[in-house]
Amino acid sequence: MASPPEPLIDTLTGFVDDLRNRGIVTGPSNLIDAARAMEVLDLLDRESLREGLAATLLSDHRHRDTFDLCFELWFPLGNEARAGAVEVPRLPDGTVDVEALRDLIARTLADPEAISDGRLDQLVAATVNETGRYESANGESFSVYQVMSQISPQTLIARIAAAMRDGMSTEEGERPGTDEMARRAARDATQQLRGAVETEVQRRMAALRGRETVGEYAVPKLPEQIDFFSANPQDMARLRRTIDPIARLLAAKLEFRRRRNHRGAVDIRSTLRASMSTGGVPIALKHRKPRPGKPELVIICDVSGSVSGFSQFTLQLVYALRQHFSHVRVFAFIDTVDEVTDYFDRSSPDEQFGERMATMLTEARLSTRDGHSDYGHMLRGFSRDYLDSLTHRGALLILGDARNNYALPSVDALEKIREQVRNAYWLNPERKENWDTADSIASKYGEVIEMFECRNVEQLGTVIGNLLPV
Repeated sequence: MASPPEPLIDTLTGFVDDLRNRGIVTGPSNLIDAARAMEVLDLLDRESLREGLAATLLSDHRHRDTFDLCFELWFPLGNEARAGAVEVPRLPDGTVDVEALRDLIARTLADPEAISDGRLDQLVAATVNETGRYESANGESFSVYQVMSQISPQTLIARIAAAMRDGMSTEEGERPGTDEMARRAARDATQQLRGAVETEVQRRMAALRGRETVGEYAVPKLPEQIDFFSANPQDMARLRRTIDPIARLLAAKLEFRRRRNHRGAVDIRSTLRASMSTGGVPIALKHRKPRPGKPELVIICDVSGSVSGFSQFTLQLVYALRQHFSHVRVFAFIDTVDEVTDYFDRSSPDEQFGERMATMLTEARLSTRDGHSDYGHMLRGFSRDYLDSLTHRGALLILGDARNNYALPSVDALEKIREQVRNAYWLNPERKENWDTADSIASKYGEVIEMFECRNVEQLGTVIGNLLPV
């Protein structure tokens, strides 16, 4: 017997609790606003409902992907009704006519009105119902891979492009570059189709297994919670979009700390003059106008293997904050350290940060041994060749996982480096419980220089905002 539907207010509060558990900040006032919005919105118009709830519950546009997938789990469409709204082409023996289905999907994706009037959703529901169903060890299941392998996206791109050209007027179809434009639009439409199939499969699996089970693997983490070590190229693209907002927040925090921490020396004359009103007792000290100097920052970063993504992100974030420092010098290494400041300071403004990193990795002298991380050799080289880059007015950041591939650690060289600078911190992208496992010597270096776990953007922002000198 099917369980009765949840009251709408329970669905809304459960949805908001789910968002909070995933790290999206949503207060009681947001919940009240969302409930009031639902009173005036057409609940059968899911797009209006989605946008209304997003407007009242979200304060950060970077969280929209997570919000949308949670919305699909908590406010699902009726599967069977949508699946039966479109007749899937069939062969005489009753099986799905895959060729005819591809043509139908191509024509639908080529029609700009198919999304707004719901035809695409209905067709995707019917397609998943017919081609994505299979029997697993846990019973009936649905698979995105199975649907997309039946549809064959590469074949579909050509058919969508042809359908788009057929829908153009003669004058439009004769314009230069029309074929390339149609193929580009067809590729975008295919990606849109994949997203719709993934959403539909998640809806159906939520109905079969429960939204909590599906939400554990189907809803992506917030960008600031993605581990640098486990991030794929799509995740790194999402992380890079967080740099500017985080940099603005950190810049405001650093400026507040600068104003709060820097006070001028006591002005004896002004203090004595002010003490006349208290009988010569200097109760209120007067200070000279502060003239704070901006500190220098030196960064040494490991750019080998999976650590390179963390180093690139941190460098890009620091460069977005560089107005708070008098000078930023960057040193990179794999097994040999080399100064690479010029690759970032003198590059074209139009050049992407990733391109600068790629150029640096190609041209700089970063590896002269076996191509594996060697922190000991790097530290000896830095203390020998670049020790004069450190001053007591500045700060040092070392970026890396402290995995030394069983080479000599050179702790004495790190001690020599640490003595030359007022503030020094080591940012480690590995989980703390993995420190000192296998070839990691994090604790040895941690005895000399303070080491912090920075495995995601959230931790990195906290460390930089709290520790960098101002």
